[in-house]
Amino acid sequence: MRAAAVRAVNERAVRGALAEVADPEIPVVSIVDLGLVEEVDVAADAIRVVLLPTFVGCPALELIRSAVETRLGDFHRRLDVRFEYRVPWTSDRITDAGRRKLRAAGFAPPGAVVLGAPVRVQLGAPQPCPHCGSVRTVLESAFGPTQCRAIYHCTACRQPFEAFKPV
Repeated sequence: MRAAAVRAVNERAVRGALAEVADPEIPVVSIVDLGLVEEVDVAADAIRVVLLPTFVGCPALELIRSAVETRLGDFHRRLDVRFEYRVPWTSDRITDAGRRKLRAAGFAPPGAVVLGAPVRVQLGAPQPCPHCGSVRTVLESAFGPTQCRAIYHCTACRQPFEAFKPV
């Protein structure tokens, strides 16, 4: 399959390859699932990919760039992989498939965000438990392992879980 991909270098093929690049912090979702891929441009001798960071200080940016460059290296084109900040990443960019994968892995996906409206992060608002679906959940810590996640505890099934903050 990789040899065929080298011959058929187009935007669809590149986006398909990007869908295979796992997020380094949550490998069950790809960077496409998370909505990080903003632009893909394919020329005869080059591929340009614009990615959106979830947070400016995200510690995984270089890992993501390196993984993208490694995966796209199969296309044998000059690569320009960059993060840009002109369009902000928001949690509504996470695909439906990405939300299902997060939930299946024990993460509560973020709620919907209305573009242009102020974002209200309600610390302590119940989050549906990804294990049992109960909303009998308690915020344990507003500060999870990354800036975009908080830690909750479900009083119904007694499982801890991480919830994505809507951004």
